[in-house]
Amino acid sequence: MNGAELLVQCLENEGVTTIFGIPGEENLAFLEALHNSSIRLILTRHEQAAGFMAATYGRLTGKPGVCLSTLGPGATNFVTAVSYSLLGGMPVVFITGQKPIKKSKQGRFQILDVVRMMGPLTKFTKQVVNAGTIPAMTRDMFRIAVNGKSGPVHMELPEDIAAEEVDCTPVSRSILHYPVADPEAISQAAEIIKKASFPLILFGAAANREQICPVALELIQATGLYFFTTQMGKGVVDEHSPQCLGTAALSDHDYIHCAIDRADVIINIGYDVVEKPPFFMNHGTMKVIHVHFAPADIDEVYFPQHEILGDISHSLRALKDALSDMPSRNTDYFGRIHKEINAHVFQDQGHDQFPNTPQHIVSDIRQTVAHESIVSLDNGMYKIWFARNFKACHSHSLLLDNALATMGAGFPAAISAKLVHPEKQVIAVCGDGGFMMNSQEIETAVRLGLHIVIIILRDNGYGMIKWKQRGMHFSDFGLDFGNPDFIQYAESYGAKGYRITENGMLSTVLTKCLNASGVHLIEVPVDYSENEKVFLQELQNKTCLL
Repeated sequence: MNGAELLVQCLENEGVTTIFGIPGEENLAFLEALHNSSIRLILTRHEQAAGFMAATYGRLTGKPGVCLSTLGPGATNFVTAVSYSLLGGMPVVFITGQKPIKKSKQGRFQILDVVRMMGPLTKFTKQVVNAGTIPAMTRDMFRIAVNGKSGPVHMELPEDIAAEEVDCTPVSRSILHYPVADPEAISQAAEIIKKASFPLILFGAAANREQICPVALELIQATGLYFFTTQMGKGVVDEHSPQCLGTAALSDHDYIHCAIDRADVIINIGYDVVEKPPFFMNHGTMKVIHVHFAPADIDEVYFPQHEILGDISHSLRALKDALSDMPSRNTDYFGRIHKEINAHVFQDQGHDQFPNTPQHIVSDIRQTVAHESIVSLDNGMYKIWFARNFKACHSHSLLLDNALATMGAGFPAAISAKLVHPEKQVIAVCGDGGFMMNSQEIETAVRLGLHIVIIILRDNGYGMIKWKQRGMHFSDFGLDFGNPDFIQYAESYGAKGYRITENGMLSTVLTKCLNASGVHLIEVPVDYSENEKVFLQELQNKTCLL
């Protein structure tokens, strides 16, 4: 067999069933090997979108997603997606092609030092220089991608190495077990929590894993502790829980920060400083306990006083047992904050106006889609509203990126989510700016025969930056653009398009789309005037309860 065929066998050995990407001339031997394998190729219309899809596959399954590109421009188109998976902690194996390395046939045409380029963006990157090393390298890369904080790895497969004859077999897969926390660290943390008057739990991105969520729920139920989440921690525990105080979508001044400011101990489970700070630590009486696979990264606003390091599931079980005799405490204050948050954050504001406010759009979508559905967000002003106002019912029921926070990822992520969970309703919610960055993937979704709904929130500009611009009292300049006719645009790809033209239409149209097969696009005009009213006036002038 040749090196390409060996690599495909190694990928099959790792349990790979799907590869996303766009092959090039240098990948043709690999493409031929793939054609004769059990692995499905999802051909996309841009390498960036393929990377987002592979990253979302890794995020949802916990197994490395795999994607493929050619050399040069194909590889550089991966850069944003590689960064997305690195900061977001999503395991991905990126495979890029390269010209022959033993004998040049085209000079320096299209040749970049891709391995060096990928160095700062990946957990591991390497060029294959001998086909005989492919089995060990592949096994190592899949281990590295999921070990500790998950993330991307990169393999460069030159054309001549792919064609090289070799007599090897894949390396046997091993089961990876995380180290467990020191019992003394658990005991000390339990004592800190028992002595606290107002302890709170925070769930971050690394806690949003299938094997952790049930244990997190057990901890909440056993201790009665109130909890809140980061944006990427939404859904670790069902946010309809009476002990849920919502999401810290902002870093300060929100209603939830009244509870945070009163807390004397916060147990940060799976929090990473790559996420926007959910609160700013102070040097006063607040203590923070860091529960994670890896030690905390210390900076000016995050310096935990105690750490529990090791497998998070094991740590939460041990902590639950250590808190079995936790004394009862007065939780009236957090209960009152819970009511305040329900009254001010989750009320359906602007229900009688058109264009609709973000709160009303969030409310309509939450009430229409099933609790088991997946809503995938792109990046824009609406992301803050969804993070605050959308109650996530289960892990990854609201997919958002608050690490790299790149535009253009929401729709490709939704395509991947539908491939992973074909039985679930999947809805992509995108701004008009972010959607147009990878809108060509409508063709991919139609070609794959997916049933998926795209909701485009149209404000004809980069709304979040305009909000920041106004908040800094700068001129309204440089952030407006035009849009295509989204209905005709969708129909040109073979999808169906709808435009919301009056109040009350969204729920009806969305229900129709969810009950019909195919790809559906719904254009929804949005009124962002509530940004200033809520975030720059209401929250700045609020008074926390005594």
